[in-house]
Amino acid sequence: MIPTDDRKMESIAGDSTSPYKLLFRALTLIPISHYLLLVFFVFVVFVYNLLEIHIVQDFFGGFGGDSVSLTFHSSSDLYREVVSKCHLLHGRYFSTPWLSSPHLQTILLNVLIKTPKFSYKREIFRTSDGGTVALDWLMNSDVIETSAQVNGTNTVADIPLVILIPGLTSDSASPEIAYKMAKHGWNIVVCNHRGLGGVPLTSDCFYTAGKSDDLGEVVKYLYHKQPDTPIYAVGTSLGANILVKYLGEEGDNVPLAGAASISNPWDLLIGDRFFTRGIMQRFYNRVMGNNLKGAAKLHQEVYARLSDWEGIEKARSIREFNNYSARIAGKFDAVDSFHRWASSARLVSNVSVPLLCLNAIDDPVCTDEAIPWDECRKNKNIVLATTQHGGHIAFFEGMSGKSLWIRVVEEYLSTLHSSMLMSKKQAQQFAETSLETPQFHESLS
Repeated sequence: MIPTDDRKMESIAGDSTSPYKLLFRALTLIPISHYLLLVFFVFVVFVYNLLEIHIVQDFFGGFGGDSVSLTFHSSSDLYREVVSKCHLLHGRYFSTPWLSSPHLQTILLNVLIKTPKFSYKREIFRTSDGGTVALDWLMNSDVIETSAQVNGTNTVADIPLVILIPGLTSDSASPEIAYKMAKHGWNIVVCNHRGLGGVPLTSDCFYTAGKSDDLGEVVKYLYHKQPDTPIYAVGTSLGANILVKYLGEEGDNVPLAGAASISNPWDLLIGDRFFTRGIMQRFYNRVMGNNLKGAAKLHQEVYARLSDWEGIEKARSIREFNNYSARIAGKFDAVDSFHRWASSARLVSNVSVPLLCLNAIDDPVCTDEAIPWDECRKNKNIVLATTQHGGHIAFFEGMSGKSLWIRVVEEYLSTLHSSMLMSKKQAQQFAETSLETPQFHESLS
C-alpha cells in the first residue's frame, strides 16, 4: 500500500507535467469583473496615448499652464518695441483641463465655440487672369453699437483693416477670429480662396497650397483703395503658409503694417511625411483629402481640363490629391517638387513686415519639426511664439473653455498699431515702387 504522502507527490508530479492546465485552472478562478477592469484599464491607456491627453501632467503641474517660448533676433526692434509689451506673450498658456488633448481641441473647435450671428458684405474681386475672389467685409460698426476702435480712432479711414486668410478648405463661414477682432475695434475683410466661399472658377486656374499671387493682388487693391488706412493680415493654417509665402516673395514690396501667422504648416514636404506616421495623423489626412475632393467637385469641369480627374476621384490623401491636381496643373515633375515650392519656410528670411508666428508644439496637423527656428531667429522682423499645448488653431483656455488664447494675436496687432513700428517705412517703400492701381474688381453686393 502506497503511503498518503507518496500519492500526493505523484499527483503533484503528474500535474507539473501540464503547467498550462494548472495556469488555465487558476485563471478560471479569477472573477470576470477583474478581467473587465483590466480591459477597461488597457483601453483607457490606449485612448490616453492615442489622443495625447496630458491631464495627468497638468495635474502634477498644478494646472498652472506653460510659459510661452519666444524666438527672436537679439537686436529685434519688433520684440523690444512691441512684443515685450504684450502681457499674454509673457504670461502662461493654461490649456482647458477637460480638453487636455490636441486632438480634442482641434476636433471640437467649431463645435464648442459659438459666435453671435452676423452678416458679411460681399465684394467680388476680379484677378488679372480673370479669376474670381470673394472678399467678405465685416466692419467694427456691424458688430457693436458703440464703436471701440483700436487706439481710440473714430474716422473710418483711421480704423485699421485686417485681411484674414482662411485655411485649407475654410472660408468666411468660419467666423470666430473675424467676429472677435471686429468687436475689438478692427475692420475685417476675409480673402476667400478662389473657388471657395460660393464663387465659381472663372479662369483656367484653381487654388493650391502655394498660390499666393491672388493675395498679392488683393493687398495691392486694398492699399490703393484705402491708402490712408493701416492694413494688417492674419493667416490661419494653410492660409498662414500662403501669407508668409507672399511676404517672403515680395520682400520690401509689401504695403502691410504688420502680420500674424497662426498654426502655419511651414514645410509641406515635412508635413506630408508627418501625415503618414500615426493613427490620428492618417485620420486627418483622409478627412482633409476628402474635403479637397469635395471642393474640387464644385468645379469639376475646370479641374478635369487642367488635371487628372480620375486620379482626383481615387485620391485618399492630401498628397494623392496634390499629385493629380496641383502637380499637373503647375507642371511640376513630382509632387514633392510642388510641396517644396509651396512651402513658406524657404522664404522666411525675406520677410520685411513685422510678423508674429504662433504655433503649438503638440499641433496634430502641423508638426513642430517643420518650424524654421533658425530662420525666424535670424530675421529681425519676426517673433516666433510657441506653446507646448493648444492643438491646431484652437488654443482653448481657462476652466470653462469658452475662450481661445489666440486673442494674443489681437493684443499683438493692437500693440503694434499703437507703436506704428515700421508701418510708415513700409508704406513709403511700397509707394516708391509706383505700382499700378489694380482695376479688377466689382462693386459691393
